[in-house]
Amino acid sequence: MVLFTTSPNKTADAIRLGADEVVVSRNETEMLKHAGSFNFILDCVSAEHDLNSYLQLLKRDGTMTLVGAPEKPTPLYSFSLIMGRRRLSGSAIGGIRETQEMLDFCAEKGVTADIELIKIQQINEAYERLLKSDVKYRFVIDIASLS
Repeated sequence: MVLFTTSPNKTADAIRLGADEVVVSRNETEMLKHAGSFNFILDCVSAEHDLNSYLQLLKRDGTMTLVGAPEKPTPLYSFSLIMGRRRLSGSAIGGIRETQEMLDFCAEKGVTADIELIKIQQINEAYERLLKSDVKYRFVIDIASLS
């Protein structure tokens, strides 16, 4: 499993959390090394980024699925899809069955995550911190705080 990041400082954490390899996406040489090598890319990025550079990493008939939602529209070059019969799809959230499949896959592959558990009452503060990039790496809402 390969993790793409804009920050080389995340490499050690990525390996610790289950990545086999880390590619710094701002490094053109590292990106070119992987051109046409992936069957599937899961794009979780909610910040603006160039989808076309990732589409070039897909094999023929490969798929990139977006689950992050950047605020602004993203330019897409048709040839990024056409020339390799690549697919771009999106998904908001899966149901219980899909979520369980994802958790089982992560357990099988040894993929874990660092989270910061927050109460629902802290959601506005968490959002402000998110805007300042002051979270490492995910906020998770404690469901018990909903009552």
